[in-house]
Amino acid sequence: MKISVASNNPVKKEAFRLAFSSVFPDRSCSVKGFCCPSGIDDQPIGQEYTLSGAMNRLSHLKQISSDADFFASIEGGIFELEDSLHVFAWIVIEHGNLRSKNMTATFCLPPSLSKLVREGKELGDADDIIFNRTNSKQGDGTVGILTNQLITRATYYEHAAILALIPFISRFKNLPNRITTGGSES
Repeated sequence: MKISVASNNPVKKEAFRLAFSSVFPDRSCSVKGFCCPSGIDDQPIGQEYTLSGAMNRLSHLKQISSDADFFASIEGGIFELEDSLHVFAWIVIEHGNLRSKNMTATFCLPPSLSKLVREGKELGDADDIIFNRTNSKQGDGTVGILTNQLITRATYYEHAAILALIPFISRFKNLPNRITTGGSES
């Protein structure tokens, strides 16, 4: 079972490795990342707009990695609710003619991060500024920083990916396990 991920980000590849490993524990799998543009703003705002970024990444992925069994993408976004900014991500997984979408849980940004995002910063860049880090979006991300690693960025995405795999479970039951994270291609 080959899983192509529309990102070279090690956190996103790990999230899918964890999800597929949990859902298909008896299936041998490999996870490989590819650089795929979202075609939208770096910091998407709104659920539909963010979903369009995940779909764009998936479409691009299928053009450059046609031999995978599963195609998967993640696009993180923000939405406003009662004067607060909330973080979420869309997960899209496709196999053959079946596509499944699921959204992560949401969480509220503290005012210091919200201020920077409202000023036009991407959330990962705002994290780096506020928490004096470098490239946190390829590490624990906002959720990891704010929860003191109780929920890492990979495990945050993992649960939504497992839920997105629900339609595929009956198709792939009863199959041997070894999932690895493969190299990345541009």
